[in-house]
Amino acid sequence: MNHPTIYTVSEITRTIKLLIEENIPTLWVEGEVSNFKAHYSGHYYFTLKDQNSQLSAVMWKSRAAALPFKLEDGMLVQALGNIRLYEKSGRYQIDIIRLQPAGAGRLQMEFEELKQKLMAEGLFDASHKKELPHFPHKIGVVTSSTGAAVQDIINILKRRAPHLEIIVRPAKVQGEGAAKDIAEAINEFNQYKDVDLLIVGRGGGSLEDLWAFNEEITARAIFNSDIPIISAVGHEIDFTIADFVSDLRAPTPSAAAELAVPDYVELDSQIANYYDRIFQSVNSYIKRCREKINAIQRSYGLRRPEDLLKQYAYHVDELSAKLQQNFTNDILQKQEYLKQLNLRLLNLSPKKVLKRGYSVSYIDGKIITDLKNVKINSTLVTELCKGSISSQVKEIEKGNKHAKEKSINI
Repeated sequence: MNHPTIYTVSEITRTIKLLIEENIPTLWVEGEVSNFKAHYSGHYYFTLKDQNSQLSAVMWKSRAAALPFKLEDGMLVQALGNIRLYEKSGRYQIDIIRLQPAGAGRLQMEFEELKQKLMAEGLFDASHKKELPHFPHKIGVVTSSTGAAVQDIINILKRRAPHLEIIVRPAKVQGEGAAKDIAEAINEFNQYKDVDLLIVGRGGGSLEDLWAFNEEITARAIFNSDIPIISAVGHEIDFTIADFVSDLRAPTPSAAAELAVPDYVELDSQIANYYDRIFQSVNSYIKRCREKINAIQRSYGLRRPEDLLKQYAYHVDELSAKLQQNFTNDILQKQEYLKQLNLRLLNLSPKKVLKRGYSVSYIDGKIITDLKNVKINSTLVTELCKGSISSQVKEIEKGNKHAKEKSINI
């Protein structure tokens, strides 16, 4: 009698393990996270489930540490991994290599990653924001030509500023190629140049619907635009990358139209109000000035300057007369002093001496006081009281005697 082969539990488990791990390749699994546990060792343990089944999952520390988002229960994820059987418990699980959010979660992660990247590059900095024109004449609109948003924008712009010229460049705002089309529309307006402001946006929708305004090509087209841009995407609670890059974010397309131009009716009312206030202010000021002028004309203060001028003129006349008198007295004193000096000089004049019979002799214009300065044949000029005599020296007697001269008329 042949005995049946009896296997141990470990043999069966190992056989199943080999069958599973050798025949099931690395694969992607999508499911909802439940029973999540972050072990103190750094490993993640949780369950992936759908409506009918569940699958145990593990993510080892080395991979869990690099996870770019926070994993928690209820999150819908996509996991790349290998099916492994844990022999000790006889349970199979997926050993996760890579994990990413699924659906809206994945888009939200991509949104945050691009937001951080562009923020680091400075695309959101206030220093790059362009000032919007206060009174634009031409506005370009980039949106779908069939949506309600474009009609809302046009109607509000026309109501607030009937003179305004509006140029609509229809663009895809949802689905494949939408971001590229929006970027091209912005670039076309910048090449055209003849617009003062751009409104770029669309009506509300899901995160997937608005995704064209979260793509990098759209963000860079807005940042590189020389024309100021108002973003008008979705509803007030919706925020997109385009909102952060734009020069101004409007909560809705209708709000963008209101922010783009002032209401001409309100402006007209304000101008009329300013005119009335200025007119009243000027009239009040003129009235106050007239009252002040009349009061000044009636006051003594206006006549006092004339009185002061007359007093000063009288004082100037007195000072002038006194100065004239002092000047005359000083002149007379100086004349008398000069007269006395002249008499003294006349008394000391050599002419006085000459009149008494004395004379003065010169040689070469120098007075002779010593015989040593006289030489034979020198020409001698003798000055008398009246006239002079020229003579030539023929003989000189030294000592106490006078030199003999022989007169020769010159």
